[in-house]
Amino acid sequence: MESFIRDGYVKVPAVVPREVAEKACARLWERIEPLPDDPSTWTQPVVWTADLTREGPFGQIATSEVLARALDAVAGPGGWSPKFTLGNIPVRFPHAEASNDDGWHIDASVPLQDGRWAVSTRPHTLLLLTLLSDVGPDDAPTRIRIGSHHDLPRILSEEPMDPFTAGPLVDAGTSDRPLAYATGEPGDAYICHPFLVHAAQRNLTGRPRFMAQTPILLAEPLGPGGPPALAAVYS
Repeated sequence: MESFIRDGYVKVPAVVPREVAEKACARLWERIEPLPDDPSTWTQPVVWTADLTREGPFGQIATSEVLARALDAVAGPGGWSPKFTLGNIPVRFPHAEASNDDGWHIDASVPLQDGRWAVSTRPHTLLLLTLLSDVGPDDAPTRIRIGSHHDLPRILSEEPMDPFTAGPLVDAGTSDRPLAYATGEPGDAYICHPFLVHAAQRNLTGRPRFMAQTPILLAEPLGPGGPPALAAVYS
């Protein structure tokens, strides 16, 4: 937890065995138009899919005891909702063009009454990244600004802000932070502070990259009196 408080994220190796993540990846191939063995069908830099079922390998990831223990350490036992699905899954293909979703940002974590989501200094979720394929330095690993979560309480306010409006402020206010990359093997996961600034990037290899990005609902909106590992940014 010392590294989580300092850096804003922690890598949790093998929340499920590699073969479970590979089975999830195989099911996702069935849900998208590109074909795994035909690169001529890889015509876009990123294709979005999702899992909202918790069926089969997806459920094994969501109910992983290894993951649950790590989330308990970060958010406290009972401090997070275990009733989550893996949610949105961007599949990043090798492509000559960059995608239009690679700006520095934090994920929207504040629900509004009209159904939209915003950002503020009182987030309701933390972020889970789960690798479903091998992700090396050139496989479009998520870029992370180490320690950037400490900067966000002075950049944001309690008033909810549109995440696209907040993006340039978040980027400018954390540009001097060193970088890390969310690399690893299928079944590895990264638990990220809701204020951790991160960005996508191009896939420079010959293989597609599968990674789920999941909001984990906190029991209560985060504030100075919240779980110590998360609330340390307010001190």
